[in-house]
Amino acid sequence: MPDAANPAPMNTPSRRRFRREGEERRRQDLIEATLDSVAEHGLQGATLRTIALRAGVTAGLIRHYFPGKEELLQEAYAALMGRMTEQAKAALVMEDASPRQRLAAFVTANLNVPIIDARVFSLWATFIGRAGADPSLARAHREGYLGFRNEVEAVVAEVLAAERRELDASQLRHHAIAINAIIDGLWMEGCLAGDMFSPGELAAIGIKTVEAELGLAPEREDNQ
Repeated sequence: MPDAANPAPMNTPSRRRFRREGEERRRQDLIEATLDSVAEHGLQGATLRTIALRAGVTAGLIRHYFPGKEELLQEAYAALMGRMTEQAKAALVMEDASPRQRLAAFVTANLNVPIIDARVFSLWATFIGRAGADPSLARAHREGYLGFRNEVEAVVAEVLAAERRELDASQLRHHAIAINAIIDGLWMEGCLAGDMFSPGELAAIGIKTVEAELGLAPEREDNQ
């Protein structure tokens, strides 16, 4: 029989899991507080104290999860970029869709809210402005860029396979770099001056330009 003075062994895994989930949630809360602080005060003004106040914790508790401010900023920037990639990837989850339709949905997702967002752009620009002088932010940027580009490359490979076109790794890489640049350019336009474009205009331009980069013939309208 279990000792009444000690919890039953079978309870230990759930308690440990609860603790892990609580700690991960606290880390995420601190990352969100960091992004909010950077958006409001900039990188210099987002001190551990301001971040702690926004998160409702002590600065000492932050150091329990992150060695210092630089590591916290790196995690926050990585989370910002990773979130945009995951939001775009969610558009690929389509039933009975052709690879070309999935590509169009992926491009469209990148050129609409919530990815097109003035606050997101401002945060990105703030971090990228310091990446050249901060190795940790440069590393986070590189990893985020490569992660997104790999997603683009996978979608392109799927589309071209459906077109019965075989490309080697260097050609796929070339397409992924070009398409990433196309999406980035239109994304910046949308974030900076979204009111200048009609609904869906940037996405339509993006799809047409990406399909031209891949050499895809225009699809016929259903009524033709």
